[in-house]
Amino acid sequence: MSGIFRRRSNSHQEQENDPSQQPIKINELKAAIGPLTGCSLQYCTDACFRRYLEARNWNLEKSQKMLEESLKWRLTFKPEEIRWDQVAIEGETGKVYRANFHDRHGRSVLILRPARQVGIRNTASLDNQMRHLVYLIENAILNLPEGQEQMAWLIDFTGWTLSTSVPVKSARETVNILQNHYPERLAVAFLYNPPRIFEAFWKIVKYFLDTKTFHKVKFVYPKNKESVELMRQYFDEENLPTDFGGKAVLTYDYEEFSRQMAQDDAKSAAFWGSISSEKLSHPTTNGYSGAEVAPEPASLTPSAT
Repeated sequence: MSGIFRRRSNSHQEQENDPSQQPIKINELKAAIGPLTGCSLQYCTDACFRRYLEARNWNLEKSQKMLEESLKWRLTFKPEEIRWDQVAIEGETGKVYRANFHDRHGRSVLILRPARQVGIRNTASLDNQMRHLVYLIENAILNLPEGQEQMAWLIDFTGWTLSTSVPVKSARETVNILQNHYPERLAVAFLYNPPRIFEAFWKIVKYFLDTKTFHKVKFVYPKNKESVELMRQYFDEENLPTDFGGKAVLTYDYEEFSRQMAQDDAKSAAFWGSISSEKLSHPTTNGYSGAEVAPEPASLTPSAT
């Protein structure tokens, strides 16, 4: 009997993974979600439906539940309404920011420096910290080139200790937002040279990760040639900052970054505020319809290039 059930299960899985069935699944998910209006309508492009289906292995019921929960979250959290001046205090230390370069596949890059979280220039408010992170995720998506839907994370552990680490609650909420409300947006996350003591923190955090996200996390150590080579498959050494073993000298300029974010805020407001039939019927393929690619901040240009 077990063999019969196994064959049925494998057959069902093969059907879900059949590329020819994917457009059908997307239409089924559309129908299951039902009519949408406003930002929810603009958010739910075909690419969006596909990401939620991929995140749940093309299981319609699970994908529907996941997307419905995301739509409820977006209605309350309102990520498209967050502006830089509301979260700028969290950006003074450069603990998280969008880099001015892309990876080899054209993905936006977020640079995270968790040791910079603790200090008088950041708030202790978990809500503010999450709004800052969500703002930058949305900004990374806004700046994706056409044809690319994902971003890459570079996490620098310089100065990291257990006393400067983010609280487990913050890490758990970060994972929750990324996995459940931005599915298939993360391509890879490189953890660069974490200290040995980080293993204790990682043992806790990794249990919050689903299997797909877990496999996207890569540890890189400067003395481990295999891990270094893996990262260089994703990044041009000339663009990669010296902090991550590259040749580019990258300096975070808070004032210049703030000016760039103000420009991006105007683009975001125009995008989310104008839901025209033309934009909705001609979506770009970065997963949002009609998003533009913003110029990159000049002062963050690596001197090596």
